[in-house]
Formats: sequence, C-alpha cells, structure tokens
Amino acid sequence: MELKQATAGTMESGDIMIQITPADHEGLDIQLQSSVAFQFGDQIREVIRETLTGLGITKADVHATDKGALDCTIRARTTAAAVRATGKDVWKE
Repeated sequence: MELKQATAGTMESGDIMIQITPADHEGLDIQLQSSVAFQFGDQIREVIRETLTGLGITKADVHATDKGALDCTIRARTTAAAVRATGKDVWKE
C-alpha cells in the first residue's frame, strides 16, 4: 500500500498526535513520546500497531506524541492519520 506523510491529532491534554511517514524498511517502526510511557507505553504502541495492521498498513514509520490519550482516542487518531496517508476511506467500505 502506498503511503504519503500524514498527521492527525493535537498536542492538547488528553489527546495524541500521530505522524505517519513512508518507510523503506519492512514493519512498523513506532516511536513514542509520552510522560506515561513507562506505565502505558507498550499498550499505546500495541493499539497503534493493531489499528494500522487492521487497516492494511504494515510498512511505515510512526511518531506518536501522547498527552494522556485513552485507547479510543489513540485508535481514532491513528485511523485518521492512516486515511490521510493512504487516501483510502475506511468508513465507506
């Protein structure tokens, strides 16, 4: 699947900013910046990974800046960034 660079989310409290860029390597490289990464970093990365693979994206660099987002917000922002990156409207399928 062809990707272009895309971003979704804000830097506001309770949100997360997801940036997706094309990768020249296999797999998802997820970089996370979060004040709660020690406690919840693995969970945040897993939600991002599950969301992207569920949308068919398996080759991308992802930079996430978390400001205390819940899992539902992480999924929504990741999905929005994926839609922008692929041009594929996941809500019409």
